[in-house]
Amino acid sequence: MSIDNPAPRPNGLSGFGLADWLCLAATPTFAMMALLTAAYGGQDMMCMSGASALSGMVPMYLLMAAFHLAPWLRLAARRG
Repeated sequence: MSIDNPAPRPNGLSGFGLADWLCLAATPTFAMMALLTAAYGGQDMMCMSGASALSGMVPMYLLMAAFHLAPWLRLAARRG
């Protein structure tokens, strides 16, 4: 069963399968990678002097975290 499957399940997280846990793992993982990159590896190898503020790894990780936020929002809506 995946988080998108409308089939009835037990309340709480006990009814989650492996695919559900993997879906939920993406957002915190990308957010942590953004924080670690900003703290320890923030210097990107950009040759352009007028590079955009949206270029680099930190914004990319934050965008990936935002794109993978949907399973968390569905979980919050289902539990609410």
